Amino acid sequence: MRSPILGLAALALAACVTAPAADTSAPISTAGIALAWDAARIEPILQRTQRLHLNADLSALSPGEQAAVRELLAAGERIHRLYLDQRHPQALAAAAYLEAHPEFAAHRDLFRLNSGPIASTLDNTREGFLTVAPETPARNIYPQGTTREQLDAFFAANPERRDELLDDRAVVWAASPENRRRALAALQRHPALDTLHPGLRERLETSETYLAVPYSVAYAEDIFFIHDRLIAAAAHVESGDPAFARYLRLRARDLLADDYEAGDAAWVTGEFTGNLNAQIGSYETYDDALYGVKTFFSLSLLVRDRERSEELQAALGDIQTVENALPYDQHREVRSDIPVGVYNIIADFGQSRGANTATILPNEAYLARQYGRTILMRGNILLNEEQFAETHRAFAAAVAQNQADDITAEGGFYRTLWHEIGHYLGVDQTADGRELDVALEDTADLLEEMKADLVSLTAARILNQRGRITNAQLRNIYASGIRRVLQKNRPRREQPYQTMQLIQWNWFMDRGALRFENGRLRIDYRRYPEAVTSLLREVLAIQRAGDRARANAFVERWTTWDPALHEAIAARMRESERTRYTLVTYEAIDGAR
Repeated sequence: MRSPILGLAALALAACVTAPAADTSAPISTAGIALAWDAARIEPILQRTQRLHLNADLSALSPGEQAAVRELLAAGERIHRLYLDQRHPQALAAAAYLEAHPEFAAHRDLFRLNSGPIASTLDNTREGFLTVAPETPARNIYPQGTTREQLDAFFAANPERRDELLDDRAVVWAASPENRRRALAALQRHPALDTLHPGLRERLETSETYLAVPYSVAYAEDIFFIHDRLIAAAAHVESGDPAFARYLRLRARDLLADDYEAGDAAWVTGEFTGNLNAQIGSYETYDDALYGVKTFFSLSLLVRDRERSEELQAALGDIQTVENALPYDQHREVRSDIPVGVYNIIADFGQSRGANTATILPNEAYLARQYGRTILMRGNILLNEEQFAETHRAFAAAVAQNQADDITAEGGFYRTLWHEIGHYLGVDQTADGRELDVALEDTADLLEEMKADLVSLTAARILNQRGRITNAQLRNIYASGIRRVLQKNRPRREQPYQTMQLIQWNWFMDRGALRFENGRLRIDYRRYPEAVTSLLREVLAIQRAGDRARANAFVERWTTWDPALHEAIAARMRESERTRYTLVTYEAIDGAR
């Protein structure tokens, strides 16, 4: 089905939530917005797009949980709108233009696929398919046209303002009279924000050149609408799942304070007794291409798979053994009672929308140390047969024929599980006590994701040695790790996942875990563990040092792309693919397929 740009099949929702939607401002002008691509240019991308419709079984929900779902879906729609606005200054205008032109079905699908008016092409470039400004590293969270060089120069002259302006939940605006009035007006309309942000009013009145505007102030009307939906949802589940209700109420308050500690503590340590869970707020920084520190909004509404969750919880008894085996000296004691569950997605909004397989949060190291982290495995993505079929085709095209069936969906599931646990292990701050994202900035995410990949493969080896998994299962997990690193196009440096995967590919080639034979890759499973360990040792050392220049030199060294090797394998994988992208729709917001 062709689905609405903002998922607003929630016209039905609007009648069900406990209050009408807030007026988000004057009607959005679509002046200057027109088609930049015709349908013929879009069609090759859509032909390579798998349409995945998720219809989670909600039959076990209580009446209170059903009512809470309606409130949380309404909150999610607003969060998705915020995410679009964060990514591009004309995203909402582009969405309004396409909503007014239902005849542009292909453009509407492309907008939804890319969460905005800039598309990823089959050649892995980024281009506008509507007449909007080009995408820039500043996105819409720094002043338009701002460069890294400009801000670095400002911080060199004003070091005392660095932490304020690079706060992970603050938009940076130019300190113009109009912007100053706009921010102060939000405080005037919402006195609670003045109370929750002591000293903010004075900073807004006196700061020069740039203003650091907390998300709750920059997006005040939206945030208060979301706050009210969470409070209403909490009331609906209070009697059946008081811990989940407590989390929702605290997260509502967190969104006003731009400080998530209370909600995260309740989320990670709470014993939820019902069927629902939800990731709510701004956490991940992947979309910030300037400094890699600004978080982007998401909401993921999930229903628990109880049987699989109980199985998974039992698998975590060896976590301290894995930590102790990692190749660094500063081992620490880690909790084994990590809250981990398998869930089916009801609906995803904002940054979480798409074929996201798993989440571990919170990211802040001090919160993880104090409260732990929660792991959400998305079963109806991870174990989807159509998704795995595409994975298998690409793997079979790339590797030696007698290794093509080494990969399995189960291997991918357990590799992903231990990848998420891997975020919990290893280096969590620099030797001099700095947080990794502060020290490493735009390389922090890349290194952290690579660490987690390598920990997952280390864990598989240890579990095999301890008799927890068979040799066949170990090979399945190793094969999944190889498929993970192979690329269909040369990645852009701003793509942390793809860049760190290319680094692994090159390292594995260098260490003999992969060999190029007769136009395909042969996996040497005997050399694989040493290749993993040696790369993990290097990554942990870079994180521990917290040296951004060293990190960037490492990335530069290991991201070469050889046309005779990488492009040859990439071409084979591209030729095998039926789909490259995934357009996800949800029964809960888009209706039946």
